[in-house]
Amino acid sequence: MSLSNDSLIALLADAYGARADLLARLHAESTDAYRLFHGSVEGESGLTVDRYGELLLVQSFHRSLDEAGLEAIAAFYDSHIPGLKLVYNDRSAKNSRIGNTLPPDAMTIATTSVVVQEMGVKYQVQGRHAGQDPWLFLDLRAARRRVMAEAAGKSLLNVFAYTCGVGVAAAKAGAGFVVNVDFSETALKIGKGNATLNELPQRLRFIKSDAFAAMRQYSGIGQPERVRGKPMPPFPKLEQRAFDLVFMDPPRYARSPFGVVDLINDYPALFKPALLCTAEGGSLFCCNNVAQVEGEAWLDQLDRSAKKAGRPIREAEWIAPETDFPSHDGKHPLKMLLLRV
Repeated sequence: MSLSNDSLIALLADAYGARADLLARLHAESTDAYRLFHGSVEGESGLTVDRYGELLLVQSFHRSLDEAGLEAIAAFYDSHIPGLKLVYNDRSAKNSRIGNTLPPDAMTIATTSVVVQEMGVKYQVQGRHAGQDPWLFLDLRAARRRVMAEAAGKSLLNVFAYTCGVGVAAAKAGAGFVVNVDFSETALKIGKGNATLNELPQRLRFIKSDAFAAMRQYSGIGQPERVRGKPMPPFPKLEQRAFDLVFMDPPRYARSPFGVVDLINDYPALFKPALLCTAEGGSLFCCNNVAQVEGEAWLDQLDRSAKKAGRPIREAEWIAPETDFPSHDGKHPLKMLLLRV
């Protein structure tokens, strides 16, 4: 670490104190999953500390933590939130892959699923698993909160659903019909488990599909089985349907035979079919997690794309991450928009 342990603990204490009001509110609404230290803004770039229920997840992305530093972090949080089980992931290697081994007892804790709560909704989380991303993105809480406020009695299409947190939250808030679309069977399996945890009155749909193929069919554009004379990979056949709410949180970049996801250079390629899946008078939630994309320029791009598609944006609302993800200038890497169309 670049800091002395005393200096690091002082930063952790400042961050914890700055969250006092937020944590009181979160605990009051049955939330026990949040970021405790956001190092890129709070003084130690590359270090994050997250609480997921009974887990204290410590991750270092730029430099490895030495044993003394890790023990200091553990002692600090044990004095403030006793009883948490620490999992440390050293992700300072290439591509942020986890590089450190853990003793058997610690590895058992890291690879055992725990149940966390957010606004009364239950989710499964593991400190370590086959993938890289956490099963519940904490900075997306503000968007899940906004979806829950909109969802009662409405239909929702959750594209790039991953572990289906948005879809499960919407169903918990009273959505009448929820469809989760993702290409990963593993992620959808976790999503199904999340739905079961919450004993929902309605049955959610989980569709393993490329996002482009699903959105083109729901929007009425259609997905041909052959493109330029070549057969497309198999995809589920879906009937055209408009949704009251559409939620889209795509990865930075991905390529498939159905299309290219490129949040820097071609967000409209995703935006148009998502827009056409949204009912007249409905709402489209769009996320962009690329820090170098400037928010207002992105919104202007979406506005032009919507007008070109004949479905202009009536109203745009920015959704900022909650204060466990502070920002020096208010320009968060994760940009979230609620668009009334």
